[in-house]
Amino acid sequence: MKCLMSRHTVRETLGTVFQRVSVEAGVIKCKAAVLWEPKQPFSIEEIEVAPPKTKEVRIKILATGICRSDDHVIKGTMVSKFPVIVGHEATGIVESIGEGVTTVQPGDKVIPLFLPQCRECNACRNPDGNLCIRSDITGRGVLADGTTRFTCKGKPVYHFMNTSTFTEYTVVDESSVAKIDDAAPPEKVCLIGCGFSTGYGAAVKTGKVKPGSTCVVFGLGGVGLSVIMGCKSAGASRIIGIDLNKDKFENAMAVGATECISPKDSTKPISEVLSEMTGNNVGYTFEVIGRLETMIDALASCHMNYGTSVVVGAPPSAKMLTYDPMLLFTGRTWKGCIFGGLKSRDDVPKLVTEFLAKKFDLDQLITHVLPFKKINEGFELLNSGQSIRTVLTF
Repeated sequence: MKCLMSRHTVRETLGTVFQRVSVEAGVIKCKAAVLWEPKQPFSIEEIEVAPPKTKEVRIKILATGICRSDDHVIKGTMVSKFPVIVGHEATGIVESIGEGVTTVQPGDKVIPLFLPQCRECNACRNPDGNLCIRSDITGRGVLADGTTRFTCKGKPVYHFMNTSTFTEYTVVDESSVAKIDDAAPPEKVCLIGCGFSTGYGAAVKTGKVKPGSTCVVFGLGGVGLSVIMGCKSAGASRIIGIDLNKDKFENAMAVGATECISPKDSTKPISEVLSEMTGNNVGYTFEVIGRLETMIDALASCHMNYGTSVVVGAPPSAKMLTYDPMLLFTGRTWKGCIFGGLKSRDDVPKLVTEFLAKKFDLDQLITHVLPFKKINEGFELLNSGQSIRTVLTF
């Protein structure tokens, strides 16, 4: 005789099990990919994950994406304390909650948020703001109370951007977690935790691309392709992709680019090439690489009077940008954005719902799915240019 249980009943049962395990176990021992120092491979270690404190949530990670920002930590171009557990693009299940948590409960499917939303600070309360005061983009490496929940070999291990998802279990502040639809496939919607949202939001929220416009996207990695998808969704009539690697052109065309070019194919500055191609009518440019020179190229490539250029790629630490102010004096708008300008706890669940309604396709961004233990192989795929997004599953 078959026993049929509703999804609600299964979820309640799962939540009860998670809560019981947490209460009995307290500290959880699990596997994590630890970076002991920069420019070294990940080491798969057994770590201890402390139970959540007040207003904290402990999460069992189901799937996590490999993002270029994680690689910046490895290469030492993004500030971090060591040893550290990086990773910030994931889907998981709430295992247990600390005192005072009201927005999630054990058993909920969630996405950890590298950009918190406390809903109390100036940025959160402003309709155009999203850089919450609780964000950790400066590499503090600890949770709100100033301590870490990770220990390995008797030493504290630091957090990364409020999330740390390259581990079987993590602990985050309640402001850094969004409850999502139970039906969402974790190995796909994890991309909404960073890459997809950053690119898509840059076009529809920060850039505010208008229907019929011409857009140019510098950099055709996973975030760049997501910008293209956002431009297409906003109704852009012409979307030009730019990358030195022509192998990326096919994927860019598949998600909505109307044409692609390589700067190496002309001796002229790319801004001149684009002006000639479009009749001097580029409305929006997006820099999705994180190179200072390309940021200036992108700014120069949008219309000198009414163009908007958006910096999407994370810039290198401790670098200063020098540019001709005349590029702005004539009327251009130069904007930056983090997480696509989206309010994380509000917008991430909405994007998951839109994905389930087939408003966009995340399959086009995922080229590899690997078991978590092959994390170093995943980064090799990233650095060799063979992958758009590699997702690790647990």
